[in-house]
Parts: sequence; C-alpha cells; structure tokens
Amino acid sequence: MTIKGTKKQARKRHRQSLERRMRNRSVRTRVRRQMRLMRVTMEEGDAAKIKEMLPETFSVIDVGWRKGVLHRNTASRYKSRMARQAQAVMSGEKA
Repeated sequence: MTIKGTKKQARKRHRQSLERRMRNRSVRTRVRRQMRLMRVTMEEGDAAKIKEMLPETFSVIDVGWRKGVLHRNTASRYKSRMARQAQAVMSGEKA
C-alpha cells in the first residue's frame, strides 16, 4: 500500500505500526484466552486444577506487561482479582 507523494519515513512508520499491532494483538489474545480458561476452571470448582493453572495464568499476564501490551497496574489488577476469586473458590465460598 504505497501512496505516491508520501515520505519514505512515513511509509516505514506505517509498516512498523502494522507489525507492532499484530504482535500486540497476539499477546493480548493470549492473555485474554488464558484468563477465560481460568474463569471456566473456577466455575467448575476443581481446586487442584485451579492451583495448577494460577501460576501459569500469572505468568501469561506478566508477559503481557513485560512486552508493553498491558499497563503495569492493569496487569496487577488482573492478577489480584484472579487470585482473590481463586482463593474464594478453593476455600469453598462463592466469588
């Protein structure tokens, strides 16, 4: 997609932004998918599976933060809520 008259630098910037967009999108999708899987597991109420998946979910969220897709506080909020809900399910309460 080359537009006549646009500067070379502008074309390069556009190309870079498209590449970044796709990279960020895949990371964001991975984070959301992992959180969805975790919620489904919590609904099932399987404490052993929750214990197994929680560190994995935290790791995926941290990757999103490290790659600059998620803000630090957003990642922290996600992890905090997930931990609280998981603890409630494992202790027998309803989150």
